[in-house]
Amino acid sequence: MKPHQAAEKAGVAFLGSVSLQGSEVSRFQLENGLTILMLVDKSAPVVAYFTWYGVGSRHEKHGKTGLAHLFEHLMFNETESLKAGQFDRKLEEAGAETNAATWFDWTYYYEAIPKAALPLAIKLEADRMAHLVLRAPQVASEKEVVANERRYRVDDDVDGIMNEVLYKTAFQKHPYHWPTIGWMVDIENFTPEDCQAFYRTYYAPNNATVVVVGDFDTARTLAKIKEEYGDFARADIPPEDTIPEPVQLEERRIEMNKPTPTDKLMIGYHGPALGDPEHAPLTVLGEVLFGGRASRLHRLLVIEKEIASEARAWTSTFRDPGLFEISAVAREGHSADEILAIVDQTFEAMKSDVPTEQEVARAKARLELGTLQALDTASGKAEQIGFFETVCGDPAGVFRRLDAIRRVKPGDVRRVARRFLDAKARTIVIAHPEAT
Repeated sequence: MKPHQAAEKAGVAFLGSVSLQGSEVSRFQLENGLTILMLVDKSAPVVAYFTWYGVGSRHEKHGKTGLAHLFEHLMFNETESLKAGQFDRKLEEAGAETNAATWFDWTYYYEAIPKAALPLAIKLEADRMAHLVLRAPQVASEKEVVANERRYRVDDDVDGIMNEVLYKTAFQKHPYHWPTIGWMVDIENFTPEDCQAFYRTYYAPNNATVVVVGDFDTARTLAKIKEEYGDFARADIPPEDTIPEPVQLEERRIEMNKPTPTDKLMIGYHGPALGDPEHAPLTVLGEVLFGGRASRLHRLLVIEKEIASEARAWTSTFRDPGLFEISAVAREGHSADEILAIVDQTFEAMKSDVPTEQEVARAKARLELGTLQALDTASGKAEQIGFFETVCGDPAGVFRRLDAIRRVKPGDVRRVARRFLDAKARTIVIAHPEAT
């Protein structure tokens, strides 16, 4: 049955299809605004069911940071029809795997399930979209869980606190300034009323995209989704009030003493948004410099000069301009400043001369392999479809990005090095060993 026929049979709107490497992702929508993206893949009798909400820590306000992440926990708690723990228990009994994630731009929940359990996943996800219990005991319990998570992952973790300080320092106005997990004082002061207001605003069908990938019948699944979600009301989603980050005009440097055996270094250069045409060549630049044992800076820092035990880079995949992040760990007897000097020398060389064709080809091959491996499973496909739909408005964005990476030339790599690797517009965070 064709997608438009399935939509007509189920009584939902069919909004078209896009190609995804030989398959089709079909877009449907309920009258209340719930978007549904479907990809039929009968290679295994399993289904991935993802629910992406257009809310992350960027949608929070000063004094209320961490609410988006708190909901990642609250959503596994109690609903009006299910006691705490029953959501997970029902899915586990059906052979399902379930989890969630939150970041700056988005929140998602997923189930990886045997095909026969798809109706159960639909019913349970719909239930917690509209009927979550947010009274004082539930909120207090999850606040304590999140506070402990913050202590473990940030306050008592050197890498965690350095990354938090990096973003806090690099971003002065944009909400990427605060961590997704939230500031501790905000976590401790959340009230049930805060949670109810956030839930009523953002956990609504017109702020959600359901992604279904795997072995399922399109018409029956659409009918089930309409049955479970169709009566939910739209929410009044407020327009974003995001302040663009001003241009950074001088180096910002933070040094701290932490329980680390050797120096640790993080550097953040302001970079492009995921949807920017310059994102692909900057990602290739990161691979040329830091991707694998043959990359320039891994070879220099770790293998030849032996002053670092590890060195890596990442170009942030955010809706708005983010950071080109670099991190390195010094070997005993060496310092973060030694590493920084070699990084700077290598960056200047990259701005002067184009990388070799071999370097660029190797970097692109590594990136292509990683992308294709992420699409091996139904869950991998559903995650990539939902991610690019939520961040870029394009469910096939993963392949448009792959095509963009394949088109990168050595001259493009030099151009982005000249544009983005500006020492006057970077942030440096160094952790030194505490005195003993």
